[in-house]
Amino acid sequence: MAAPTQATQQTTGNQRFDAEAAAWDSKPFVHAMSLEAWKAIQANVPTVFSNLGQRPDILEIGCGTGLLSLEAAPASNRLVAIDASQGMIAVLKSKLEKPGTPENIEPIAVLLQDPEDMSLPPADESKPDGPRLKFDLVLSHLVLHHIADLKKVLTTMLGCLKEGGMVALTDFEDFGPDARRFHPESKMDGVERHGIPRKWMAELMQDVGFKDVITKVAWEHSKMVEKYPGEFGGGAPSEGQGELMTFPYIICLGRK
Repeated sequence: MAAPTQATQQTTGNQRFDAEAAAWDSKPFVHAMSLEAWKAIQANVPTVFSNLGQRPDILEIGCGTGLLSLEAAPASNRLVAIDASQGMIAVLKSKLEKPGTPENIEPIAVLLQDPEDMSLPPADESKPDGPRLKFDLVLSHLVLHHIADLKKVLTTMLGCLKEGGMVALTDFEDFGPDARRFHPESKMDGVERHGIPRKWMAELMQDVGFKDVITKVAWEHSKMVEKYPGEFGGGAPSEGQGELMTFPYIICLGRK
């Protein structure tokens, strides 16, 4: 049997997230981790928010239903939120129709592979077919472990930045074989790696061309995991099932 292609793996992952989009926000875990990610980003890139003289333009890659986007939007000038899952973007768009939500979020359903992708906003609104907007900050949260070709995606992120712009990417760490337990067996579709190894990630970012690279643990969080593969049977754990396990989360920082 032929190995699945990256395109096939991406489609499978998107189908999973399309199916889960409507109920995604019902999970307390995803809310808690988005808040932790936003705290870590603010703590580690304070100059992006304080030294520009104006609010930054932000690109979030793999925004999901916009939990992190909605936290970051009040601190940004413009926040472009993209995701390859049409279902996730549809949920975010429905949120933005409600009164009191930020008006500076632009949700786009696209698998971004080119910093000059015409789905992105133009740098000059009077030239809609011209070069694409560049950003002060590129974010992603719990996205890297779903990407097969991280070098390609990091290269795209670098190309989306202004000179001096930064990436701040958060994900759980690959700390060894037990990192696999982060996902129950029924949620392995679209999972390309079980966390991000810190040293490997730093070297990859440097190879791509990022400067001032730092990869470090930013917080830890306990998560209910299966005691054995398949224990949850495709649903939520029942009483007496699973056990709490602490996972380290890293932030990956780099500058153009």
